[in-house]
Amino acid sequence: MTGGTVAEQKIVYQSRVFDIREVTSESGAKKAYLIHSGSVGIVPLLVVEGATHVVLVRQTRGATGERLLELPAGTREPGEDAETTARRELPEEIGYRCGCIERIGGFYLAPGYSSEFMDLFLATDLRPERAQADDDEDIEVETMPLAEAVQTALRGEFRDVKTVAGVLMVARRLEIRA
Repeated sequence: MTGGTVAEQKIVYQSRVFDIREVTSESGAKKAYLIHSGSVGIVPLLVVEGATHVVLVRQTRGATGERLLELPAGTREPGEDAETTARRELPEEIGYRCGCIERIGGFYLAPGYSSEFMDLFLATDLRPERAQADDDEDIEVETMPLAEAVQTALRGEFRDVKTVAGVLMVARRLEIRA
């Protein structure tokens, strides 16, 4: 924390998904941080008529007041490793289970005020399997050719960072292997 050595810290809010910690420095400066258990983002690829498509979800995000098109993602349960979370989230969100999953990176989503770290996975060999979605989710599943998703990301039309990063990382990865 800038402003000196930490003199005091306390949890001022707790929820199912995150806590808010208030930190006071010796100089008296106060900051609040969102403490999060971590999350995953998944780039699920599906071959449709010989072309590689990315499977996306469209859902309303209360914090933004917008219905966003994005990669499937989810919050890690306490003690759950990131790959287990990714494998759990796929059938819940898009109705597919993957035969192959590979961690391709990770990043802090908003390090100025949040500890949330997102592990990013590439999921392939998708097979239909519907799992029960969370009660608070209103999700529509959409597929988009990967090449179109790359152009959408480059035009700045995706509105969340995990989708931009995931689509571009996977596209670059596939170019290197080609």
